Amino acid sequence: SLATSPNLNGTKSGTLQLADSSNFKVSTTIAAVVQTVPPGAMRSMHWHPNADEWQYYIKGKARMGVFNTGPHVLTMDFNPGDIGYVPRNYGHYVQNIGDTDMQFFAVFRTSNFQEFSLSDWLKHSPAEMVAEHLNVDPAMVPHWPGTNARIMPD
Repeated sequence: SLATSPNLNGTKSGTLQLADSSNFKVSTTIAAVVQTVPPGAMRSMHWHPNADEWQYYIKGKARMGVFNTGPHVLTMDFNPGDIGYVPRNYGHYVQNIGDTDMQFFAVFRTSNFQEFSLSDWLKHSPAEMVAEHLNVDPAMVPHWPGTNARIMPD
C-alpha cells in the first residue's frame, strides 16, 4: 500500500511515500505520493519535468509558493480538504505553517515520478558561479542538500 511504501525523503524530517510504475506495476498512467511535513519544515523547492501536480491537503496548514519564469511567485495557504495545482516545470515549495504535522496527497499523470531539486541542481553547478550569483561562500555550495533531501530542515 502507499502508506507502507518506503520513505524516499533523505532527511529525518517528514516522509515522502511513492506509488508509481517502479513499485506498483499496473500504474501505467498515474503516479502518486503522500507527503508528511512536520511543523517548521518545508517540502524543498523543486519542479516536475514530466507532469502537472494535483494536490489534496489531508491535515495541517500549508503555504505553497509557485514560480514560473520571471520574478513573480504565487503564494497561497491550504487547509484540510483544499486542492492545489502546479503546472509541469513550475518551481514550487510547500511549507508547514501550523503546529501539527501537515500532510498532502499529490497525483501526477505519468507512469513515473520525476523531480528536480533546486538545491541539488545548484550543488552540481560550478560553485564559484553559484556563490557569485547568490552572494554566498563558494565552500558552502558542495555541502548543500542533495537529491534525497526533500523535506527540510534535516
